[in-house]
Order: sequence, then structure tokens, then C-alpha cells
Amino acid sequence: MKHLLFVCTGNTCRSPMAEAFCREIIERENLSGKISCASAGLAAYPGSTASEFAVAAMQEVGIDLSRHRAQPLSAGMLAQADEIWVLSASHKQAIVSALPQFSSKVFVLGDGIPDPYGQGLDVYRACRDEIKRAVEQIPCLQRRDSSL
Repeated sequence: MKHLLFVCTGNTCRSPMAEAFCREIIERENLSGKISCASAGLAAYPGSTASEFAVAAMQEVGIDLSRHRAQPLSAGMLAQADEIWVLSASHKQAIVSALPQFSSKVFVLGDGIPDPYGQGLDVYRACRDEIKRAVEQIPCLQRRDSSL
């Protein structure tokens, strides 16, 4: 089974949204026996809830983030992941600098997704939509990918 890991800073905004969209695709495309996913943060406070606006933005598209709890990134999580999807180039640099053995499986989602933290709901909506488009482009989540 292929395991995807989404990583941002606090694991309360971007990476939980990416994980949720990934789970939605896995369910919709009947990939549950082939792909799993999780999310974590480089500076996550364990047990933090998803941000209020992240929850609201995802609720608008029928996805419930209210049960999400943040978890800090660990070397074990990186080792377990087949693909590590970071939300910015600085996240990739932080991981690769600290643990270069994982560099070949760290990828930036889309062109990098700006952090909406501390901004309004409209910014979170734009972030959500950008994340959705980027997650849909992950090769193993596309129906035409026969490498699974």
C-alpha cells in the first residue's frame, strides 16, 4: 500500500485540508486498499484542532475537519511515507536539510500553497480550492495511473 504524507507548519490549515481531499479521492476512486494518507506539521502543537476558517471552508464543500487533531512531524512518519507532499518549498528545505535521506520522496504540492493562517475566510477558501486542484494532480490519485 502506498502511503502519502502531507506536511505544513502547524498541521491546522493546509495539510489537514490536503489530507481530507486525498481521503475523498481515495474513497471516490475505490483506492482504499491501495493508498493511505496522513498529515503532520513541522511546528505542530499536538492535539490542536484545525483552524476555525479551515473547518468552515471545508464544511462548504461537504468535508468535516472538526475532528482533526494536529500532530508534529517525526522521522518515523517520514520513513513510513512513500511520498511526502509539503505545502511550500521552505517545508521541503527544512526536511531535506535535517534528514537528507528522505529528499527523493519529498515533493512540493502544486507550486506551493501560501499559508492562510491569521487571514479571513475568503483567503481560506482560495487556499482550499488551490489545494484541491493540486491534490487532484498527484499521479497516484489519478484514475489513469496504473502503477498501483
